[in-house]
Order: sequence, then C-alpha cells, then structure tokens
Amino acid sequence: MAKRLHIRTALPHITRAWLKRAAAGGMSLETVDLYTQIAERMERFASMHGTQRLDEVTQALVIAFLQAPGHDRHQGIILNPAPGTQRQRRAGLEALFSEARALGLTTAAPLLDLPPIPRSPRKTGTALDAKDIAALRFQAERGMPATRHASILALLLAGLHSAEIAKATTDDLDLAGASIWTSGATRTYGRHCPLDEWALPVLAMRSTHLLRAGEPGLPQRLTTGASSAYRAQASVCSGFGDIARRSGLATSRSRVEPRDITRYVARTVLTETGRLSDVARRLGYSSLDSAAALASLHWLPENGEAA
Repeated sequence: MAKRLHIRTALPHITRAWLKRAAAGGMSLETVDLYTQIAERMERFASMHGTQRLDEVTQALVIAFLQAPGHDRHQGIILNPAPGTQRQRRAGLEALFSEARALGLTTAAPLLDLPPIPRSPRKTGTALDAKDIAALRFQAERGMPATRHASILALLLAGLHSAEIAKATTDDLDLAGASIWTSGATRTYGRHCPLDEWALPVLAMRSTHLLRAGEPGLPQRLTTGASSAYRAQASVCSGFGDIARRSGLATSRSRVEPRDITRYVARTVLTETGRLSDVARRLGYSSLDSAAALASLHWLPENGEAA
C-alpha cells in the first residue's frame, strides 16, 4: 500500500497525527500549522516535477525544494531563500517523513545523510534597559490608534508571549481592572497580566478603533487578522521587528526580538519583588528555572528556595 500511496492522500493522516501530538503537549499548534504548510507546498512542488508518491521522493527533489524560490511577507519573490528558510523547510520535511514512516505510509527517508545547511553568523543580542523601552514606545506610537504596533509592544510589556498576543482579543481586555487575560500557549498557562500606565490607554484606543471598524457584537483580535496560528504569530513578530528597526535598536550587527522584551519584564519583576515565583506567575511558567533564565539569574535551588 505504501508504494502506491500518493503524497496528497497521506497528508491528512500525517496532519491528524501532528494535531494529536499538539493536543498532548508534544508540539505547538503553530508548529503543526507551519509543518502542514511546508508539506502542502512540497506536495505541489513534487507534482510539478512529476512525483506524486511518497516513496518516489528523492534526495535530489528534496534539495531542489529546499532551494526553491519563495515569497516574502509582502508577496515579493525571493530567488535565493535564506538559510533560515531552508532549515525551516527541512525541519518540516523531516517531520513529514518521520511521521509517515511511523504510520507505515512509506519507507522512504530522502533526508537521510543530507548535509547540514550552513548558519549565518548570529547577531549580537540586546539586553534592553528603560531607555531602550522608552525608544520602542515612542516609535510604536506612530499612527495610533489605527496601528497595531503599539498594541504589540504593550502586550509584550504586560508579560504575554508572541503566540499569546496573536490570539488576544478585545474581549480579553479588562480596562477597568487594568489587566488582560491570556489563555496561555503550549508551554505557558492562563493568567491575568497587569497593564501599566502606558499600555492601558494604548490598548483602550486600539480596542475602540477595532470595535468601531469591526462587525458589531463580535470580539476583534488586537494585533493581527491572520487566519492561521503560525501566520498570526509571525505577524506579531514582524510587527515588533518594524518597531525595533525604527528605534535603531535592531541593526545589521545587533538583533532585538520579542523575547528580549520578555527578558526585560522578567528582570523588572524580579527587581521589584525579589521573588522568582512572581516572575514565573507573570510570564505563565510553572518552572522557576525558566523564570530564572529569563531574568538572567544564576541560582541553585535548595529546599525549594533560591540560594
């Protein structure tokens, strides 16, 4: 049966297996969404090259797919995909064939012995301080209240992660209580996050703008209209990247990403309260080790307390 199985026929079985794994906490829905997109693109690419069955996929076809032109987020043509894009495609295909073999749908392993994709030198990270946050806030305010950029930054500073921000809606806001509810993500739990004096009016204006423009009676997503979980999270990260570049913090030599804001929040909460448990609670982590890492705290647990 495996040798006769078309790629298009196998994909629903593989996607269901990924969704079950995500429901069990083994992978995120964003990853499922990304891998599904990659698998569907591979099926179309293979079909264009006269290959329709899983067992017919060769290493040469895989390499051609990894190096195939693509589109950027503005639908512009990218003739030579970046190494990061190629590694992303490779990860999706490795997951595809690994799952297919586990399900007995194929015996093919076209990525076996494939040489590693070179990595570009990693840019220096940034430990943000209050001055940097002020610069980001200033740049994020351009175009308010219509722009979503200020809302992205406000939610990051509240303690939400990019996947949580992608799902946040006007119904999650408690403006009277100066907080926002998030149901959490794959590795974080649900919680209320406080809104500071800058974030509260920003999100109030954004909410008013969206509810006026949207369908009456329906909640509106605060930062993105993307339909899939992966695209929504990518949209949030892209929006933050715009702010970081405008502020001058993200350059050709240094990078600034949403996680740098999370680290800033972790350090701030730890300085204010002196308790790792408060950092973990704010960021939705059950592990104090995760909270300590984000707060740049080196600690040794002893009888449940930090040394």
